[in-house]
Order: sequence, then C-alpha cells, then structure tokens
Amino acid sequence: MKKHFYLVINENAGGGTGRKAAEKIIKQLQTVNIDYTTFYTDHAGHEIEIVQSLAQDTLIPWSTDLETDSFPLLVVLGGDGTLHSVLNSLESFDSKIPIGYIPCGSGNDFARGVGIDRQTEKAFFQLLKAEAPQEIQLITYAESIQEEAGLAVNNIGIGLDAAIVNAANTSSSKNTLNKFNMGSLSYIFSILKVLFTQKGFPILVEINGKNIEFDHAFLCTVTKHPYFGGGVPIAPMADPRKPVLDFVLVERVNMFKIFWLILLLIQKKHTHSKYFHHFQSSKLRIVSTVPQYVHADGEILGKRSTDISFSTKTRLFWF
Repeated sequence: MKKHFYLVINENAGGGTGRKAAEKIIKQLQTVNIDYTTFYTDHAGHEIEIVQSLAQDTLIPWSTDLETDSFPLLVVLGGDGTLHSVLNSLESFDSKIPIGYIPCGSGNDFARGVGIDRQTEKAFFQLLKAEAPQEIQLITYAESIQEEAGLAVNNIGIGLDAAIVNAANTSSSKNTLNKFNMGSLSYIFSILKVLFTQKGFPILVEINGKNIEFDHAFLCTVTKHPYFGGGVPIAPMADPRKPVLDFVLVERVNMFKIFWLILLLIQKKHTHSKYFHHFQSSKLRIVSTVPQYVHADGEILGKRSTDISFSTKTRLFWF
C-alpha cells in the first residue's frame, strides 16, 4: 500500500536537530518518490493545532482491510515533549490512528525504549520497511487535586526525577550542549545540582490491593519502558509492549549511599539495593501531601501536592 507522509516538524527540537532531520527526511522522500506534506511548528503548542486539524480532516484509523490507494501516515519529527503533546492532542480521536516518529530531541528515551533508531536515516528506513503498525502501551494518569488527566509516553516522576527535569529544562547550558549533540549531559549536570538539595518526603502508594507508606521517598517514577533522563536505565525490566506499569521508588539516604546507588545504576545493579523498590501493576495510585515537582515526559506539571491514579492504554506506532 502506498503512503502519504504528513510530517509534523519541530525544527527547534534537540537544539536544531529537528531542522537537520527534516532536511534529510525530505530528501529521502523525494528520492524514493513518496508523497508528503510538511507542517512546521512555529510556536509552543502549534503541533497540537496541526495534529487535531489533520485528525479531523485527513488521518484515518488503521485496518488490515482498508480500501484506499494511499494511506495518510502522521510522522512526528521532534523530541519526547513534542511526541507527548501530539499523543495528548489525539486523545479524543480514534486510538487506531497510527503515528510514525523520528526522534530529534536531546533525550529520546521513547525511541530507546521501543526500539526506534536514534539516527535519522535509520529511523526513516524503519518507517519504510514497516507494513503495519505496532501496539505500544502508554501511561494514562488522572490527578484528582488539580483535576488533570492525560497520557505519557515515557514516565511520570515525582521528587528527584522531576526536580532534575525542571533543572535541566531551565539550564542555560542545555541549548549549547544540544548544538554539539550532547544534550543528555545537561541531565548529568542537573543531577549533580539537585542531588544535594532534594529532601526525602512521605508518600502513600496503593498497588495490588495494598497500601504502602514510605516516609523518606527520594525518587518516584512510573514508567512504561526502561529509560529516563536521556538514557538512564532506571527500570531495566520494563516492557513497553505489555499492559503493565513499572513503579520505581528510591529512598533518601546519606550522600555516600547516594553515590553508591549511582555507581550501581551505572553498572545496572541498582535493583539489588535495599533502598530501591520496584513494583508492577496494571493500576496504581500515588498520594504525596508534601509539595514536590511533578513531570510527565519531561513536561513540568508544577510543584505541588498530588493524588495521581495511573493505568495503561494502547496506541499504534508505525515502525
């Protein structure tokens, strides 16, 4: 079946990586003679307007018995934040509308987690070779205090995780590092900055029919694949194709033990630490009464008390 690629391009993703990737993809499309239409985002949230318009007028759900000569395929060129916005903008439309993705951000954790190549040309050839979309599980969340709900493709973090994301997103060095394809280093610098200031906080976790209380939570992450923070394998056991959430909690300990945990994390041995807690469930709830930073896919939701319920949802990705 022929395809018509509808490219939604965030040129600023990855400090300009999106622009360079788009130039390469367009040349490749012209070479292989595939029809395409480009849409460039020019302000925050523009991708939402573009995608919703396409969903209303152009995009159609995938089916094995489609009667069309050319399938309209949405292809997103951007980072995890762009993909987060696109998926949430499609939430009110048919979940069988597939999405193609070319990773262009500084972290690209979603691509790592699901097996999309982070090199532009290779990711493009994965799109071309695919004959049908794959089912990937996403996180759904509902926050009852602020009455917010949405989807996350990577993870939702409370505490250290979110504080690091906030520090990285506001870092003056992030754009400079992105220009040299070293954007993930901004996360490392942010870790060192936040590590000494983040305090432990109490949380309640409802999971698998049990209520579990932690008095000194330090890092809390609900994830659907192994990575966060630009390639850190915080939950190596997570599988984005299974309808199961992975919840990771690390307790606040003294600084020596924190650095020991980091060393174990680098060696992928952190799961053996008694301060590392891992749970799996199809649903869970987290209550944090002490205000903490909260993020979803690197998008800061604020610093606040939270009462969040989580589940999973299937979405089709073309790769």
